[in-house]
Amino acid sequence: MKGKRKKEEWAGNLWDEGFSGHKVQKSRKRAAILISFIGFCFFAISIRLFDLMLLQHEALANRANRQYLRTKTLKPQRGVIWDRNLRELAINVEVDSLYAVPSEVSSIEALSSGLAPVINVSYNKLVSAISAKKDKDFIWVMRKMDEETSHNVTALKEREKFKGIDFVTETKRFYPKGQTAAHILGFTNIDNKGISGLELQYDEYMRGTEKKVFMGKDARGKSLAPGIEDELAGSSMILTIDEGLQYIVERELSQAMSDWEAAAAVAIMIRPSTGEILAMANMPTYDPNLPGESVNDNKRNRAITDMYEPGSTLKAVLSSVAYEEGVVSLNQMFDVSRGFIVVGGKPIKDVHRNGVLSFQDVIKKSSNVGAVQIGMKLGKERYYSYLKKFGFGDRTGIDMPGEVSGILRSPARWSGTSIGAISIGQEIGVTPLQLVRAYSAIANGGLLMKPYVVSEIISDTGESIKRNTPVAAERVMSARTAKVITDILKGVTETGGTGKNAEVAGNLVAGKTGTAQKIDPNTGLYSKNKFISSFVGFAPADDPELALIVVVYEPKGATYGGVVAAPVFRRIVENAFAYLNIPMEKNENHIMLVDNSR
Repeated sequence: MKGKRKKEEWAGNLWDEGFSGHKVQKSRKRAAILISFIGFCFFAISIRLFDLMLLQHEALANRANRQYLRTKTLKPQRGVIWDRNLRELAINVEVDSLYAVPSEVSSIEALSSGLAPVINVSYNKLVSAISAKKDKDFIWVMRKMDEETSHNVTALKEREKFKGIDFVTETKRFYPKGQTAAHILGFTNIDNKGISGLELQYDEYMRGTEKKVFMGKDARGKSLAPGIEDELAGSSMILTIDEGLQYIVERELSQAMSDWEAAAAVAIMIRPSTGEILAMANMPTYDPNLPGESVNDNKRNRAITDMYEPGSTLKAVLSSVAYEEGVVSLNQMFDVSRGFIVVGGKPIKDVHRNGVLSFQDVIKKSSNVGAVQIGMKLGKERYYSYLKKFGFGDRTGIDMPGEVSGILRSPARWSGTSIGAISIGQEIGVTPLQLVRAYSAIANGGLLMKPYVVSEIISDTGESIKRNTPVAAERVMSARTAKVITDILKGVTETGGTGKNAEVAGNLVAGKTGTAQKIDPNTGLYSKNKFISSFVGFAPADDPELALIVVVYEPKGATYGGVVAAPVFRRIVENAFAYLNIPMEKNENHIMLVDNSR
C-alpha cells in the first residue's frame, strides 16, 4: 500500500508541476501582451501629445480663446462737462449692451422670434444680422439698452434658456438737464464720439483712450465680461456757461417764440470785460439725449452758423467809428426833414418823419436818413476798415464748431448805393455772436475781446491741462469814444427812444433796436412780410456785467425790434440781475452827454 501511495503522490506531483509550468508560461504571455499594449498606448498618446502640443499648439490655443475669451475694442468713459459753478451738464451712465456669439446660437430663428419684440427690432432683420455672421465669435445685437429692456431680455434669456447671447457693460452719454444748453454741448454717437457742439470741438480731450478687453465665460456659461471704464476716463471741462442764466435765457426765448409765433429765435449773453459766454440759446431746440428724434434744422446753432442783415443795430458801430474819426460831434445837427435821401439813384427812407436831429438823436430815434449822412461823411474806405477791426467778415474764433465768417465785401466791390445801405445795416451779413461782441467792445471801453465757452480742461487725475483766459483781440476805439457812445445808447432805452421797452427798473441799459427785412429767395428782393427783429445792448450801462443780443426771426403780429425783441431783453436782464444779486443803481442816475473831445 505504501508503495502504491507513493507512486500516486509522485504522479500527482509531476502533474502539478506540469500544470504550474503551463500556468506560468501563460501568465508570462499575457503580461507580454499587456505590456506591449500599454507601451503602444503610451506611444500613441505621445504621438498625439506631440501633435497637439507642438504641431497644433497655436491653432488649438486660438480655438480655446475663441471659445472662452473674446477680444473686443471698447470705448472709454468720456470726461464730464460742468458749468462755471461745477454743475453737471454732461455725464456718463452705465448701461447694458447685448451681444451674440452666432456660432453658439442653437437656433437663430427661435432666438430671433423671442428677442425681436423685446428689443423692438424686426424678426427678419435680426435673423439676417445673426445669420450673416454665423461663423463669427462676436456681434452686437443692441447697444446701450434702457433698464427696462435689459430686464426683459434677462428674463427672456433665463426663461427660454437661450445660449449664445450675453451682456457687457458700456457707458452712455447722458445730459441730465435735457434741452438746456443743447446747442452748446452738442451730442455723441453710439460709440460716444462727439458729433456736434463742444462734444465735437473737444472730442480728442474728452474721449479718453481705447483699449482691448477679454470677454469670457465660466464653465457654467456665466459672463466674466468686465466693465470698460477702468482708468481710461477722458478729460473733463469747466465751461463759462452759467446753468442758471442759460435757463433764464432759454425760458424767455421760448416764451417769445410762442408770443410772436416766430420761425426761430437766438439769444447770447456775454461778459464784456472777458469775452466769456454766459449763455447761448437757440429756438427751436432739441434734446441731446434723443438727437435722432429731432430734425437737423432744430440742431443748428444759429448763434454762430446763421448770418443776417443787422439793420439799425449796426448804427451803434457806425456812430462809434464816425465819432472816433472826428467826422461828427455830439452837437452836430442833421436835417432829415424830407424823410428820405437818395444814394446811387435809390431813395432810402425813414420809418418816422423827423425834422432836424442832433447826432445823438439820429441814433436814439434810429433815423436812416441821418445814418446815411453820417456814413457818407465817413467814407467807404474808413468805414470798411473799422468794420473789419470790429470783426465783421471774419470768424470770432470762438471755440465751437460751425462758425461762419459772415459777409463784408471790400470797398472795391461796393456799388453806388452800398455806403448808404451798409450805414443802415444792409448789404452786410453778420452772426448774432459777431454783433453782440461788437457791442461788448463799446461796453468794455473800446477793447474787442475774443469770445470763448470752455474755461478749463482737467485730466482724469485732476491736473489742469488747458486753460482759456481773456484775450483782447483789438482796440477798436478809445475809451473816451466808448463812453460817449454808451451815453448815446442809454438814450435809446429812455422816453423817446426806439428801445424804451428794454428799460430795466433800477438800472440803466445801453442798447439799440433793429428791424431788418429778409430776402425773398424767390424774387431776390426784400420781403414785404418777413422780418428779423432784434435788440442788443448791455447793463448796467456804466459798469457792464453782461451784454445781450436777442434776435427773433419772422415774428407775426409785429415787426419792430423795439416791440418784439426789446421786452425779451428786459425780462432776461431783470431775471439775470436777480439771480446774480446785482444791486439796482441809484434812481438819480441819469444820462449826461458832455463832448469834451472837441
